[in-house]
Amino acid sequence: MRSRWLVASTVTYAVLAAVFVAVGLREAPLLGFTGSARVMFSLSHALVLVLPLIALTATAPAIGRARDDGSLELLCAQPLGRGAYLVAITGVRFAAIAAPIAAVFVAVALWGAIGDGQPVPWGYLARALGVLAALAWAFAGLGFLISTLVRHPVRMLTYVVVIWAAGVALLDAGLIGVLLRWRLDAHAVFALAAINPVEDARLALLSGIDHDLSTLGPVGFYLVGRLGDTALHALGLAIPLAWGTLAWLAALVHFRRADIT
Repeated sequence: MRSRWLVASTVTYAVLAAVFVAVGLREAPLLGFTGSARVMFSLSHALVLVLPLIALTATAPAIGRARDDGSLELLCAQPLGRGAYLVAITGVRFAAIAAPIAAVFVAVALWGAIGDGQPVPWGYLARALGVLAALAWAFAGLGFLISTLVRHPVRMLTYVVVIWAAGVALLDAGLIGVLLRWRLDAHAVFALAAINPVEDARLALLSGIDHDLSTLGPVGFYLVGRLGDTALHALGLAIPLAWGTLAWLAALVHFRRADIT
């Protein structure tokens, strides 16, 4: 209850939503969407870039801060297992990251329905919330892995920035730059895109609106032809969930064996 991450994440999402509300209800349609649907579409794509950083900064300092203020030693002196402690702080931090997203999206949808009489795109709303929750879990798991492995605050912050920058940089422009600079095989570039949870989430969200992925040009047509909208959505959920789960399990194994003092 005393954690400020719930307030911080809620304010961040609300500010982003307010910005897109201010510009999203104007006349210019985006992929045929206007009003609250366009606000949710734009907000979800902004969160694809912002959410990984929020998840990392909310989770990476968790164990180090508890160790420094003595609460970790106090709690572990009680009949409480290390695994139970990690599960508890994981649930709290993940809820503080993900719950405000659902609240803001539902508020935008209801505001558009009640205020302007616009239909609520429940299908895209559910898709966006699922993909964003999976993306948040991916970087929350990585954040807890950093938290258990790295004790020095400066090194921890460095890892946070590097992981976030790598996920954001290896999107379309970054991958094209890698392809042109090192003349990599196209299959290697697609593999780099496939293992990047940020890219997977972005494609899953975009394919929910633009089923042909025409905004990506020939690459979009290739992805739709080879995979299809359903597979892209599944990848947008499965890859981030796999990253987060594997990283969190590695954090759990190390936390149970490591010296916590």
